[in-house]
Amino acid sequence: MTVITRYGAHFKIISGVSYEANPYRIFHNVAFYSGICLSMILVLAALLSTAATVRESVCLMAMGFFCFAIVFCALIQAAFWRYTNNSEVEDAMMDVYDSVYEEVRRNLSSFRRQELATIHETFLCCGKQSPFGETGGIENETCPSEHMGTAREDCLQEIQDFLKKHMDFVSALLIITICFMVYGMILTSFLWFSIHFSNNLDRRGKYIFRET
Repeated sequence: MTVITRYGAHFKIISGVSYEANPYRIFHNVAFYSGICLSMILVLAALLSTAATVRESVCLMAMGFFCFAIVFCALIQAAFWRYTNNSEVEDAMMDVYDSVYEEVRRNLSSFRRQELATIHETFLCCGKQSPFGETGGIENETCPSEHMGTAREDCLQEIQDFLKKHMDFVSALLIITICFMVYGMILTSFLWFSIHFSNNLDRRGKYIFRET
């Protein structure tokens, strides 16, 4: 999911817009680097837990539990942000599209025209919804001719629908991952107690006889 969010065509084209204060780029970078850090911690937790089980090490098992706990807390925070700031990412992406569209409409930059055409081609949309149902000159210039008949006219609605599907998938993935983190913490706790009490039992009943 981190790689898709970083290098997916829809996200990459919006993040790559050379807009002075691109509001979406902040969310884009935070999501990527947070996902990479959590993935590395999760891999470390799996390696520590495996090594602790093989070596029967209480210390390594405790470190594995701590890594699972860090990921669990981070995912809870991400899920909380997802439901309390549901529209921030959507608004940021649509603000970027609006800024590019308005600059092209005012004929301020030919480079913006190319960026708008790339957005239309990526999202398979064509401009904004007109209250009169007419297609303006911007749409005729920046919408691919092969998609004119099949593309949706309102790009803002297309961006909103795309993000809704993506965020629904992210929410489902968060719930599944949180459940696995709870399972990982319970399992590492059980193994820690098992190793700890097993080591104590191994010491019982052993005596050393000294010659006098």
